[in-house]
Amino acid sequence: MRLRLKGGRVLDPANGENGVASGATRDIEVEDGRIVAASDARADEEIDLGGDVVMAGGIDLHSHIAGGKMNLARLLMQEDRRAYPELTGAFCGCGGGRAVPTAHATGCRYAELGYTTVFEPAMLGANARGAHLEMADIPNLDTGAYLVLGNDDYILRLLAAGAGQEQINAYVGWMIEATQAFAVKIVNPGGINAFKFNARWMNLDEANPHYEVTPRKVLTTLIRAVTELGVPHPIHLHGCNLGVPGNEETTLATIRAAEGRRLHLTHLQFHSYGTEGDRKFSSAAARIAELVNASPNISVDVGQVMFGQTVTASADYMSQYRNRGLASPKKSIGMDIELDAACGVVPFEYRDKSFVNALQWAIGLELFLLVEDPWRIFLTTDHPNGGPFTTYPHLIRLLMDRDFRNAQLATLNKAAQAHTMLGEIRREYSLEEIAILTRAAPARILGLKDKGHLGAGGVGDVVVYREDADREAMFSKARYVFKNGRMIVKDGEIVDLARGTTHVLRPAYDRSSIEGDMQRWFDDAIGLKANHFRIADGELRGGAGPTILTCEGEGL
Repeated sequence: MRLRLKGGRVLDPANGENGVASGATRDIEVEDGRIVAASDARADEEIDLGGDVVMAGGIDLHSHIAGGKMNLARLLMQEDRRAYPELTGAFCGCGGGRAVPTAHATGCRYAELGYTTVFEPAMLGANARGAHLEMADIPNLDTGAYLVLGNDDYILRLLAAGAGQEQINAYVGWMIEATQAFAVKIVNPGGINAFKFNARWMNLDEANPHYEVTPRKVLTTLIRAVTELGVPHPIHLHGCNLGVPGNEETTLATIRAAEGRRLHLTHLQFHSYGTEGDRKFSSAAARIAELVNASPNISVDVGQVMFGQTVTASADYMSQYRNRGLASPKKSIGMDIELDAACGVVPFEYRDKSFVNALQWAIGLELFLLVEDPWRIFLTTDHPNGGPFTTYPHLIRLLMDRDFRNAQLATLNKAAQAHTMLGEIRREYSLEEIAILTRAAPARILGLKDKGHLGAGGVGDVVVYREDADREAMFSKARYVFKNGRMIVKDGEIVDLARGTTHVLRPAYDRSSIEGDMQRWFDDAIGLKANHFRIADGELRGGAGPTILTCEGEGL
């Protein structure tokens, strides 16, 4: 099948193309799911776009869409489904929810916004099979997951015993392959485990009370492991002391600890807090953005706070336990998971008249506007922790429209207004920068060479938006979304369902040095055979299998 989209203004930063700025139009052609060079060949379907804006399918590199924590959140948040019931008269009955929508609704709501690829950023090995089954139920999206390591007893025992880097690398490679993961996530390195030994705070150089291993040691060892294994995406780090006033020093020290190796800091807003002022809570966004700008090895996503009801769900039970008293509604869940990590689910409502919440909102926007390189910062709300992904269009308008941003700022808590420099920042994002943040840059940092662009050979994920000075309106409902050349959205509404794929990584590692140890470890400590822990290709996507990215060593 050949699809021709005629007369669109193509915005493709990965290939240096900006039809929005030049006014130039060109055709996009998709054949058998792939973009091909325009030709005079007969098209099976042809659509005149009339100068509308054309982008590649959106890519969200950090959104909690699957796994045990989200199912616990759905069980806890019955209020969410009552407030946002299933849409009536929609193409498909996909369930309701906003902060924690059903798996099916997640795929539909993302597609309506123009997204076609989303990554689950915190998959525990013990929950990996369930997470993959849930991702298989998400229509219209390609997915993948980051494996959570750094608090599991196996690796902490290795570090405490002084194991060599080669043994660490083999373990990381084995776990990525066994769980069908795409990258490695660290949550509060060593801190989740330390909480189980009654620690309530972990600084970068504070030793675990049981294993006597520091977060720095966990971090630097795993940075080296993914680098030497050739994992395209750098360590995806949820750092120490999330949400704690004064954590700016930990964040700055963490950036320096990377020593020039690539490192991705996730939901940076929650790690950018100072202690200045009479309330001992202030923005450290300027200091942190300055060091990020000076450190080309560092990339970040923001985790922007958006006002309203949501639910926070995290493996970092050290922080969730601390915050459980702030729950709204007053209920929460906390649990240990197979000694690998933990899970805390705490409902929360961000209020614009709250000093802390208003300043969190401002800190996130300060980071967006002060980090200079759009290729190293990514648009996220840490869904659902800072706010639902469906608030992205509102966030885009805040970034692109200074007058609108300042008008919103003027409505917030007065004390918070006095503690932010947001009103002084003149920067406004361009459409091209938005396309970088949400398309080209995520594809690059994830190593997805056929995504995030509209060049020949790219996947046929194409999105069309009607130009609108109100950028929130523009990005709330795509005019068209094509998944592999197949129309799934028309005029902001789902018109078809497409099966996505699961992106997995196949690192090269020394199997002979690890297989025997893993079999003994599972027999002795897990109560499950190592071979049963492994997830087969045929278990993914209803037997359709994964899309495999191979890597063979440092520098790839």
